[in-house]
Amino acid sequence: MIQELQELQTAGGATFEESASGVPVPVSFGNDAAALNAVREAVALCDLTHWGRIQVSDADRLRFLHNQSTNDFNSLKPGQGCDTVFVTSTARTIDLATAYLTEDAVLLLVSPHRRSKLMQWLDRYIFFADKVKLTDVTEKTAAFSLMGPNSDALLDQLGAGALAGQPYGTHQIVPLGDAQVRVAVGSGLAVAGYTLIVEAGNAAAVWETLTAAGAVPLGEQCWEQLRVEQGRPTPDRELTEDYNPLEARLLQTLSFTKGCYIGQETIARLETYKGVKQQLWGVRLSARVEPGTVVTLDEEKVGTLTSYTETPQGPFGLAYIRTKAGGAGLKVHVGDIEGEVVDVPFLKGGES
Repeated sequence: MIQELQELQTAGGATFEESASGVPVPVSFGNDAAALNAVREAVALCDLTHWGRIQVSDADRLRFLHNQSTNDFNSLKPGQGCDTVFVTSTARTIDLATAYLTEDAVLLLVSPHRRSKLMQWLDRYIFFADKVKLTDVTEKTAAFSLMGPNSDALLDQLGAGALAGQPYGTHQIVPLGDAQVRVAVGSGLAVAGYTLIVEAGNAAAVWETLTAAGAVPLGEQCWEQLRVEQGRPTPDRELTEDYNPLEARLLQTLSFTKGCYIGQETIARLETYKGVKQQLWGVRLSARVEPGTVVTLDEEKVGTLTSYTETPQGPFGLAYIRTKAGGAGLKVHVGDIEGEVVDVPFLKGGES
């Protein structure tokens, strides 16, 4: 069913590469400059179908997710959503996910190569008496990110403008053509927009409807540039068992009042005693640097570069920097390359 979507994208100029999870992903539509400009000035459309989607259902679903991740699920109602982090017992990060509550389930949008690990991880904590059911619905659904300042106007043009101005994570089913689409506030990046989830059989029709209405297709190559530039952490780069959510500066995903959950003791202790030893920042660079390169200040190691991208403003990366060394404005070296530590919008409490 997704093949029809891929054929439509190919006709629109897409070139594909296989993702880490073995799924073909449109890396570019041959329009990278126009697509990035659309994010800033109009509206762009990115295919997130290779991301994972896990449905959590049955009577204990909210209690279960409340106890297994960092955000407060007990305070949410159907039609609301939030970002949350799944962590180990020592608060090391597994994945940053977005959760959407419906009347009878919670739909988790997870990173592309984390769905199997998360399914296995969560299954370990379902005990005999728990009324919790996990279903991997990735193959049955598709997901898109609609982003840019004209996102509201485009959805309004299609008769789906009721979500404009609603809080992050708010979602509802809206008709787009003949398809029923779950539309949620939040693009997945620190730009205004929406996340759309639709049955796989309707994915091509929804893509065609959105592009015909003016959304500019944007490939994975541009998404990755935006991800790094805006500071969204990703597994195997910024989200690993070397770091916790406080170090990743994912404060919007953390509830400090919800009570016990896996990893809670470590996070509470770090927060109470101001024990966060390193934090994630952007770094403007004078030349290309490979991720994994050591960051130094006066020849002393103060961090590590985790991601790198090229931007119109020059080379840019993400790095964990020792808290005592400083933050925005700090002049450092990344290997032999000069750099300046800067803040990034995803980690400044902006829309995610």
